Amino acid sequence: MNRRTFGLVGMLAAASIALAACGGGAGTSGPSATPGAGGDTSLSSVKNAGQIVFATEGTYKPFSYHQGGAGELTGYDVEVAKAVAGKLGVKAKFEETQWDSIFAGLEARRFDAVANQVTATPERKAKYELSTPYTVSRGVIVTKSDNTAITSFSDLKGKTTAQSLTSNWYTLAKDSGANVEPVEGWAQSVSLLKDGRVDAIVNDKLTFLDYQVTNPGSGLKIAANTKDSSDSVFAFHKGAKALDAAVDKALKELAADGTLSKLSEKYFGQDVSK
Repeated sequence: MNRRTFGLVGMLAAASIALAACGGGAGTSGPSATPGAGGDTSLSSVKNAGQIVFATEGTYKPFSYHQGGAGELTGYDVEVAKAVAGKLGVKAKFEETQWDSIFAGLEARRFDAVANQVTATPERKAKYELSTPYTVSRGVIVTKSDNTAITSFSDLKGKTTAQSLTSNWYTLAKDSGANVEPVEGWAQSVSLLKDGRVDAIVNDKLTFLDYQVTNPGSGLKIAANTKDSSDSVFAFHKGAKALDAAVDKALKELAADGTLSKLSEKYFGQDVSK
């Protein structure tokens, strides 16, 4: 799965479609309901409850997953969310929710926020309150370490890349002039690249960094980056401005005290928080 969106490959349109698909659904009042006549109670509700409820998938490694498959819920997003909750003076509670229904649950007030690598897009900014970014990434070209022929996206013309045909990276590879070898996912792409059956892979930088952490000395490298970045944020229901502002303040403090940098290094081997 990939929750990232780059305007240069038309991902914003895809994000808009995804939001429309999961934007409906009625629900009961939730953790930070905002009564019509009562103003914004998003932060006070969290403070009074002594907890902030985050929606997350729990199956999206390394961001939100169970250690060993059945162990404790952990991951980069989970640890950042816990750190934010600590700054707010409350506990973090997690509701594991499938991606295709996660925004419907947010709109129905079943939780206070979404912590699941939500990409900030104009469509989402119009529909939800979004925090400042806590993850920043780019699209990358991955090649073998000894490859000197590919140093930019223009160099992909006539080359072969391994891509899932349903991924956003397929579009970027094709637009760059590459011939695409269809694959089911990242693992198969890496296998084909190492075997010399393709020249490169186009994917998200965080996917590659996570792979490098668990496969040091892989013999692969980042050959080029996209100019545009993708920023991941916490999402809140529309009108939860007080909670959004408090989380922004917490993220600023976590950046200043080095917490975000340390968590980035733990999961990706470098700071991906800015």
